[in-house]
Amino acid sequence: MNIHGFNKSTLLDYPKHLAATIFVGSCNMRCPFCHNASLVLRPSTQPLISTEYVLAYLNKRKNILEGVCISGGEPTLYKDLPFFINQIKEIGLKVKLDTNGLNPDMMKELADNKLIDYVAMDIKNSKDKYKTTAGNKDISMDKINESVSLLLSDIVEYEFRSTIVNELHTKDDMISIGDWIKGAKAYYLQAYSDSGDVISPGFTAPSKETLKEYKDLLSTYVEHVDIRGID
Repeated sequence: MNIHGFNKSTLLDYPKHLAATIFVGSCNMRCPFCHNASLVLRPSTQPLISTEYVLAYLNKRKNILEGVCISGGEPTLYKDLPFFINQIKEIGLKVKLDTNGLNPDMMKELADNKLIDYVAMDIKNSKDKYKTTAGNKDISMDKINESVSLLLSDIVEYEFRSTIVNELHTKDDMISIGDWIKGAKAYYLQAYSDSGDVISPGFTAPSKETLKEYKDLLSTYVEHVDIRGID
């Protein structure tokens, strides 16, 4: 595991749990609005944190922390992810996986072996605009669809989530997404924010009113829809 970031304590990344967050490098998407450009495009330029250090810290804090969020980049690119998560589970912590959904086989393996307790899968856009929004025309929509179907089958507790960008998302896209993930338990929207480390700067965030409009539209398809990052 190439770990390039380690947030030792957060109440934001793992719903209802005090958790640590691990950030790995590299990704098989190039979303132009990505706020972790350095992790995606230039992981070798980022400090490398040893797995031994991370595991030792988690073991030391196991009576305080409740879980670990593994994010990125894209964690499922790493073949040793199951082994790494197993080490975390042996410490006694819950594990949340953040993923773009391009590796449904890995997701299923982790779920079947009880190595993950929660999955947050990004929905980049409607199917018609997915590859453009993901910044990679070669991605497999079959893989994305398979991951969506796996989560809808309740193999593990989950949420879908989308970063909403004025220039990329429309009301029609929200309706299309809602129809795609119809019956999902949870879907979260968050407004685009320029972190200063964006792959393609220049995008703008939707208004609160727009996000609330999208939430209302999606609520006819999804059991629980909410907006993160606004008052």
